Amino acid sequence: MHAPLLDKTFILSAVLFFGLHITSASASAQTYTIKDLGTLGGSYAQAHGINASGQITGASSLANNTTGHSFLYTAGTLKDIGSLGGTNSVGLAINKSGQIAGYSTLSNGCYRGFIYANGTMTALPTLGGNYSAAYGINASGAVVGQSKTSNNVAAGFIYANGTITDLGNLGGTWGTQAYGTNSSNQVVGYSYNGQGDFLGFLWQNGSMKSIGTLRGAWSQAYAINDQGQITGQAYLKGNVAAHAFIYANGVLKDIDTLGSTYSDGASINSSGVVVGEMTIKCNCQFLTYHAFVYSGGKMKDLNTLIPARFGWVLQRATGINDAGLITGWGTFKGKTHSFLLTPTVP
Repeated sequence: MHAPLLDKTFILSAVLFFGLHITSASASAQTYTIKDLGTLGGSYAQAHGINASGQITGASSLANNTTGHSFLYTAGTLKDIGSLGGTNSVGLAINKSGQIAGYSTLSNGCYRGFIYANGTMTALPTLGGNYSAAYGINASGAVVGQSKTSNNVAAGFIYANGTITDLGNLGGTWGTQAYGTNSSNQVVGYSYNGQGDFLGFLWQNGSMKSIGTLRGAWSQAYAINDQGQITGQAYLKGNVAAHAFIYANGVLKDIDTLGSTYSDGASINSSGVVVGEMTIKCNCQFLTYHAFVYSGGKMKDLNTLIPARFGWVLQRATGINDAGLITGWGTFKGKTHSFLLTPTVP
């Protein structure tokens, strides 16, 4: 089994997206109010990142429901931030200054990572190839992601102070992808080793190391906080299941206390509270995912912590800030919409 490389990731995202198919340590005891963030005129929207002040980025279909743009949600308003000349763009991360990282199509159809700041979307350089994407951004505006090289290899990068740097790899030839970074320019993601297995990594000071697995063959790291705690997904013994984890002080800990077949941690705040998605038991043909929050040693289905009468099914939580605000997406009145969860006072 192999994790998706750059071009496959882009194709899959485009098909799924445009084809339309606080919290303190006691967060698990919290309940939440929920807000629909709306759309950019279409029927579909997904939120991907939230910053300290509650600004959110993601992507939404436009009125024609065949194209979609990145958005910035702030002070109750959803703003279209455009593209790099192509038809589609996706905002994936936002820092405390409101800078957004993501990817967009160019007028020639190729994908390119971008940074959006002060009302302008700017294409990032590549490592010599035609494709790139930006997945994470830290407080100082350093961006991480993946780029094709001149040799058509998928490589992870960090772009800071006008310079793009290849992060290297864990010894394999399949490629590397960077997902998250913190204020110390530590970077996490996944890379292939010499045996062809993909493993979550921590990159710092020019050096990359594997963070291991949960006794299985594979892992991926998705986010890192300023304390150096990492979350993501790692496979269990036999590779028949994969669970969300927290990595801290050299130890990888399984945090799926509900026993899901698959779960993954998408975001972690400075208190070590994790949000993501997990499978639930059902009699259906396909796996069904629900959003979760993990805190105080327990994982909880976020659907059990919101008023049931509103008709939401929260499918994936993608971001949590230090105030405990959570964003992500789910189904609402039969359509995929973005949400903002605000903790209520116990």
